[in-house]
Amino acid sequence: MRERKPLFPKLPRLLHGADYNPEQWMHMPDIWDEDMRLMRLAKTNVMAIGMFSWSSLEPREGQFEFGWLDETMDKMYRNGVYTILATPSGARPPWLAKKYPEVLRVRPERVRNLFGTRHNHCYTSPVYREKVRIINTLLAERYQDHPGLLLWHISNEYGGECHCGLCQNAFRLWLQNKYGNDLDRLNKAWYTTFWSHTYSDWEEIESPSPIGEFKLQGLQLDWKRFVTDQSTDFMIREIEPLKRLAPDIPVTTNFMSMCIINYERMAEHVDLVSWDSYPRWHDRGPDWHTACRTAFVHDRYRSLKDGQPFLLMESTPSMTNWQEVAKLKRPGMHALSSIQAVAHGSDSVQYFQWRKSRGASEKLHGAVVDHSGHEHTRVFRDVAEVGACLERLETIAGTFVPAEIALIYDIENGWAVEGAEGPRKPNLSYEQEVLRHYEPFWKLGIPADVLPMDRPLDGYKLVVAPMLYMVKPGTAERLESFVRSGGTLVLTYWSGIVDENDLVFLGGFPGPLRRLTGVWAEELDALYPEDRNSIGMKGPGWEGLTGTYSVSLMCDLIHAETAEVIAEYKEDFYQGYPALTVNRIGEGEVYYIAARAEPAFQDDFYGKLAARCGIKRSVRAEWAEGVNAHVRTDGVRDYIFLHNFTDQEQPVAFKEPLRDLEGTPAGDSAILPPYGYQILTRERE
Repeated sequence: MRERKPLFPKLPRLLHGADYNPEQWMHMPDIWDEDMRLMRLAKTNVMAIGMFSWSSLEPREGQFEFGWLDETMDKMYRNGVYTILATPSGARPPWLAKKYPEVLRVRPERVRNLFGTRHNHCYTSPVYREKVRIINTLLAERYQDHPGLLLWHISNEYGGECHCGLCQNAFRLWLQNKYGNDLDRLNKAWYTTFWSHTYSDWEEIESPSPIGEFKLQGLQLDWKRFVTDQSTDFMIREIEPLKRLAPDIPVTTNFMSMCIINYERMAEHVDLVSWDSYPRWHDRGPDWHTACRTAFVHDRYRSLKDGQPFLLMESTPSMTNWQEVAKLKRPGMHALSSIQAVAHGSDSVQYFQWRKSRGASEKLHGAVVDHSGHEHTRVFRDVAEVGACLERLETIAGTFVPAEIALIYDIENGWAVEGAEGPRKPNLSYEQEVLRHYEPFWKLGIPADVLPMDRPLDGYKLVVAPMLYMVKPGTAERLESFVRSGGTLVLTYWSGIVDENDLVFLGGFPGPLRRLTGVWAEELDALYPEDRNSIGMKGPGWEGLTGTYSVSLMCDLIHAETAEVIAEYKEDFYQGYPALTVNRIGEGEVYYIAARAEPAFQDDFYGKLAARCGIKRSVRAEWAEGVNAHVRTDGVRDYIFLHNFTDQEQPVAFKEPLRDLEGTPAGDSAILPPYGYQILTRERE
């Protein structure tokens, strides 16, 4: 059993803070002192500074001004607030773009951007890399021994791509390295004989463009891989002077919910994972739908470092100005969403930003301190309430989530699914498909890890791999080994179709998964949005599961080879074809779901399957729709989080003895207020 391991020995508790931009208020220095007072009232212990401070740190080339940063870090440390110090590469100053235009990105249409916005820089540019190296080295030299320095924050939300000549050359070199300088291998991998696109010289290859080649899936995939590698290489070079001069200070960079970059690869080179969460609370659907999707992303980022706690680096304490509708969080929702992140493995709650900017594009974005400038606001009180709660939860820092289920969510597989020409347009949403298989476990309060397909599966009882369209080398063997040793695997329609180059497997689908599933998928029927079929359970049912369920979107027409048929299609020309099968391999089982089934089937099937696998819920209790439970543990003590993502009071009936954080017995039930939560404990069995 793993032990509790806080991320920061000098601050072994949950972090509470925000993005702080003191340089915006240098002309009003009294605000700096007021900020220190307000930070104490809000019960914060960290501030992230320097993300977009390059113009203030180097107003002219070679002229560096660190006095304001010295003063800020010293003030914060004297007031009990540690510094997360960022490198400023996320937005370059105007002088840099004017003197060295090569640092600006070129669009897919081959047009260079003007200076402006942020993340408008070329990761390949030697000039940009050198300028970043210089300022990062100066930051490391100056602050390596500062007692308030807690963490390096590398740039900000890496993302985007550049199609300039420098990047084109780098892409060709990347391809030559990947394919062993063998153009024949590349042509075969990309299937360039189609449409007579066979390359005869490396210089003929260009990145995908709407005014050029954009239909070769192999090219699209390799370009995205190159962008990931080039962005990661840029980040590694950013990190180098920081680690060389301050080796004991960990590094992170803040990920986003969705991005062209494969964050799994980038995560290998940081000490801990952090991400920026901006859900659309109170949107058109029920809030628990938003909560479920947010939990899925929390779990994904927690899983990137083998379950190590992550950091919620950014969230909003009120509203998000860049969303279509900047809706305020209803009373209770801020604390609820913050504690949800902690429940799923975050060791921090942090905001963008501390004080609202007076001008520019995010002047209306939510912040802890409003334009009114004082603490007498609903939002400030909400933030202080979260700070007080995090102080009470000090012993949770460094604990882990005990997941027995792994969902396979692989970003490269998603690229391939979305890039395929068919079987539907617009193409399938891979993320939404995986989320549909995550939701039943979330409803039941069963923790899950979210992994790419190349991760080890030791220690899990159940692995669910929805729409595993691409099967990379070693994946089928890894899955088979997991099953043979007693694991349970679930696969679905549209799996085992292509290899890592997006070349279709020959010999019948699901390709290298055919022996594992025990089925042959002969055809795939894509349904119109209004179309429905149905599946019915055979005989007395499986695990007591009976009845008929609606299916839509896609129906795999499969033949059972060694698999047992559990359910069949009820309509259309493939009536009687298998729709749900199980194949027994070694000590384990493989289930194949041949169609997109309605949520009722997902809930019933996965509920039965979890019980069959002996997988425990976070807590033995009963609750209504919209309520959720999650658990963190230190191996001795479990912390049970109950969340109510509805605007009504909700009862929870306990089926086991629990205690509150002070050790008082919780009784047989609890009433969760609207958008409320409760944290309970128990001794671990």
